[in-house]
Amino acid sequence: MEQHGISKLDLKRRNRMQVLKILKQRGPTSRIDIAGMLELTRAAVTIITNEMIDQGIIQEIGEYKHVSEKAPRGRKKILIDINHHYKFAVGVTVEEDMVSVGLSTLAGDVLDKRNLPVKASTDKREIYEFIEKAIREVMADNCLEHDSILGIGFGVFPTMYDKLDIEVADGVPNYSKIRAYVASLTDLPAVFDNSVKGTAMANIDFLKTKDPNRHNIAFLQYGPTMHFVVTNLNDPIISYDNRTGFVDKMIIDPNASERCVCGRRGCVENELTPQAIMRKISAVYGKESTPALFSSTGGDKDKMSLENIYSAYSRGDEPVIRIIDRTLELTAVLLNNLYFSTNPQKIVLHHFRFSPELADDTFFDMLKNHVTAVGGARVASKIEPSIIEDKHRFLSGCAIAIRVLFFDKGGFDKN
Repeated sequence: MEQHGISKLDLKRRNRMQVLKILKQRGPTSRIDIAGMLELTRAAVTIITNEMIDQGIIQEIGEYKHVSEKAPRGRKKILIDINHHYKFAVGVTVEEDMVSVGLSTLAGDVLDKRNLPVKASTDKREIYEFIEKAIREVMADNCLEHDSILGIGFGVFPTMYDKLDIEVADGVPNYSKIRAYVASLTDLPAVFDNSVKGTAMANIDFLKTKDPNRHNIAFLQYGPTMHFVVTNLNDPIISYDNRTGFVDKMIIDPNASERCVCGRRGCVENELTPQAIMRKISAVYGKESTPALFSSTGGDKDKMSLENIYSAYSRGDEPVIRIIDRTLELTAVLLNNLYFSTNPQKIVLHHFRFSPELADDTFFDMLKNHVTAVGGARVASKIEPSIIEDKHRFLSGCAIAIRVLFFDKGGFDKN
């Protein structure tokens, strides 16, 4: 006989998944409130949550504290929340300048990490050997058994696909080779995705202060290539998954003096990226014109870096100030355009800190001033820095693993 509809197991998984997603977004919540949000009976939610409590997936954390002087009569609300130590996730993130491997709880709390700087000479073998060694070490050093690990999440930056022999067809990466390599090392579940998408998810899932009214962010990652992800209902929009680098080709200064190698005039790649800043500064570099920068580099233009450029900015080199201020102004143009084209509740900026001498708050105040001048206070109020520290990039991989292997499965260990 032909079967129609979904099975009881599928329905159970879906209900558990919805419970977990509510707790992820809202934090501690009562069964009564969950029943109202899911339009299920209280009895049904009690059955679902009690089973998950028995399995250690969620836990009761206490009675709801009413803000008003008098609590309403009737049954008291008992809050439940995810047991963030139910399982642990191993994250691997491979980016242009770093391979990061680490271990986190389901809430993204960092337990251990290993980082490998990546240079142009770093090859696939060196990266794979580091990943293998780092995974083995973080599990051994934290005395973790196989069953306590949810799985391994791999976040790969698009420009690293070639280095890892990840083939791309019609914009879609094929992870079969790296999947086979990982399978030869461990039988832990492994999932693979774009690291930009993973870091965007980490900024949603690992945020300590829950905001139940925030449902979508736009996420912009700065670097030699700039990448962008948009989310809706806290999930990355699929159409952006494999084309996160499109923002590089957006025009922000049609009157720019130079054309990019892509043929465009005034594109993001040619105006905002680190190499664009270095090119512009190099053209004005000199003992008389940029004395602070000249001194910090010992008169050697090849020793220029974003760090000493922003140091020269702070020390008053006029040509450097003009170029950096113009860069911030064009960044404000980009952020304004991204805001009005995607309508996010927040625009999260990742890797937008250029110099240890320039505090994050100082830089963001500077940038927000430019955004206010270009797009107004409303747009500026939507900008916030990424919560993922540079040394914890592996959290991109953790977020990928936790989404796919925990939330999307309703906490079930098996498919």
